[in-house]
Amino acid sequence: MERVAGDSIMYATSKRAPDSARLDSLAINAIRFLSVDAVQKANSGHPGLPLGAAPMAYVLWTRFLRHHPAHPHWFNRDRFILSAGHGSSLLYSLLHLTGYDLTMEQIQRFRQWGSLTPGHPERGLTPGVEATTGPLGQGFGNGVGMAMAEAHLAARYNRPGFELIDHFTYGLVSDGDLMEGVAAEAASLAGHLKLGKLIYLYDDNRITLAASTQLTFTEDVLQRFAAYGWHASVVEDGNDLDAITEAIEAARLECERPSLIRVRTHLGFGSPKQDTFAAHGSPLGEEAVRSTKQKLGWPTEPTFLVPPEVESHLRKALEAGRTAEDQWNARFTAYEKQYPELARELRQLIDGELPQGWDSAISVFPADAKGMATRAASEKVLNAFQANLPGLIGGAADLSPSTNTELKNQGNFENPDRAVGDLQGAASGGWSYAGRNVPFGVREHGMGSILNGMAVHGGLIPFGATFLTFSDYLRPSIRLAALMKAQVICVFTHDSIGMGEDGPTHQPVEHVAALRAIPGLIVLRPGDANETAVAWRVAIETRDGPVALILTRQNVATLDRNRFASPDGLRRGAYILADAPRADPRVILIASGSEVGLIVEAGQQLEARQIPVRLVSMPSWELFEAQPQAYRDLVLPPSVPARLAVEAGVSQGWHRYVGDRGDVISMERFGASAPGPVVMREYGFHVEHVCQRAMTLMGRKP
Repeated sequence: MERVAGDSIMYATSKRAPDSARLDSLAINAIRFLSVDAVQKANSGHPGLPLGAAPMAYVLWTRFLRHHPAHPHWFNRDRFILSAGHGSSLLYSLLHLTGYDLTMEQIQRFRQWGSLTPGHPERGLTPGVEATTGPLGQGFGNGVGMAMAEAHLAARYNRPGFELIDHFTYGLVSDGDLMEGVAAEAASLAGHLKLGKLIYLYDDNRITLAASTQLTFTEDVLQRFAAYGWHASVVEDGNDLDAITEAIEAARLECERPSLIRVRTHLGFGSPKQDTFAAHGSPLGEEAVRSTKQKLGWPTEPTFLVPPEVESHLRKALEAGRTAEDQWNARFTAYEKQYPELARELRQLIDGELPQGWDSAISVFPADAKGMATRAASEKVLNAFQANLPGLIGGAADLSPSTNTELKNQGNFENPDRAVGDLQGAASGGWSYAGRNVPFGVREHGMGSILNGMAVHGGLIPFGATFLTFSDYLRPSIRLAALMKAQVICVFTHDSIGMGEDGPTHQPVEHVAALRAIPGLIVLRPGDANETAVAWRVAIETRDGPVALILTRQNVATLDRNRFASPDGLRRGAYILADAPRADPRVILIASGSEVGLIVEAGQQLEARQIPVRLVSMPSWELFEAQPQAYRDLVLPPSVPARLAVEAGVSQGWHRYVGDRGDVISMERFGASAPGPVVMREYGFHVEHVCQRAMTLMGRKP
């Protein structure tokens, strides 16, 4: 390949005809400087990545990426994730230039209030953005989840001659992405699963926000990924369009392994700040922008320049996308005629619709003083409806026997060609990409980001399970799920000090409060088996955000719903479980989860002392806060200030419900290793203590 040198800068050329090579260079510089001008106008952003990575992005978007800018949600499109989300101006330039509904005005309003071009890409805000990225490593894991979703749906629904689900997942990742542990976990699983349709371009510019990678990141990345089971290759010059093209072509032909293509680039390419961290996260400055444009042969004025031939060239994506989608629609129509039931089911998944009567097999649990753990109730509920919900897929972080989350007879999600050896612990139903049980391994970080990718891919309702004390490992992913309004279900078991002997390292104390602090996350802590059934219904029906189910290891009584209110009250977050039969309440006892049974027993003791008591089950603060004020005042009337909340976790947040004259029985310290009932009693979670604190609130001697 010939290269054209100028002031030691190598310009992108290729073996293509001179006119084509000239157009390539012109388009790449248009992408670069549209991005740089946006950053400069905003006086905020990251110009370095677009300057260096524009050539590889251009090659991918013009020669490989199958997408339809006029219909961003076409289901069989290739997915592209900018895991290095700080380079968002690059993505916005690509979206605008290829014809997405992202105007030049929006490019010029980069990082401004109310614009569609925020500082980091946000799914659901900007047309064409597949995932909300920015926290490094998360987009990497999202792409793994998308590739898993593609493999699963293809295995389930494709038939000979009808490859309806057949697309690639591409990403652009950075040094920072590859340093994060979440990416390592996701990469390890992707290699194990042999996800051949996953291809990442690694922007190897060797500069971080604070310094050169020589300071902190000197490992052999390609050897690491080869050890994970990836196909790893190198492009030595990030401006070599032919080499980039050949590397992507080779990756697309690699069916047995995901691919990482290391592309050697220069941060801030062409600028006076090239190859320095000063080009990473700050505008170049007007003089440096002018200098860079001059060096790369670009007009210094006007800003936001898009030559007509560049626009015409890149907007070809509209016609190509329309043709690809039309062909796919015709193929789907033929598929419907030959496989009507499969087509109906697949269409329902694509449209995000729940099958009619999906929950009809969930039965009512009879009253039982001994009861069962809510994790055990969850297992029964889950397996009552999962056969009617083909889009449900998920697993645990090597904990499915403890979290009780195996989908019976649905097989394990696994590459069918892998020799799995010992099948002990394998889900019934075999091993293939069609399996709906995902063995994530001990990888909570990776599991969280993968679940997000599966959710935003579409067609699936993903869930993941682990112990509540490990929810911190998923917290960044849960936060992003909430930001994206992605339907992800997190099942957290072993929910309190009541889980016992494993001790304080495994006994969650602050975790429910921490989850409740995430905006957009619905936290459900059901109090018995029937509330657990309703909680699962709510989780499946909540299509616009994540839900966390908080479940016990220890048994809790199954309440007699002939005596107590319907568990459907869970849908409103809190409800009156029982009231004093002949008098207005003097005190209100409020609880969630396993402590609901405790306040029921305490209420009986207080009633025996002629104290009128109201019992309130409050499994979800978020659902309760969404109710009208009139309903909230009905459940917690301002006229009854004596309120006692009981929850085996920190009291943070409960005071909004108990008020200045109320009280909370809580855990303000770590737990201890002992049998669960002993730990609960020692920390004050027993009937006598609840009664004592309630009577003190009323000014009566216990």
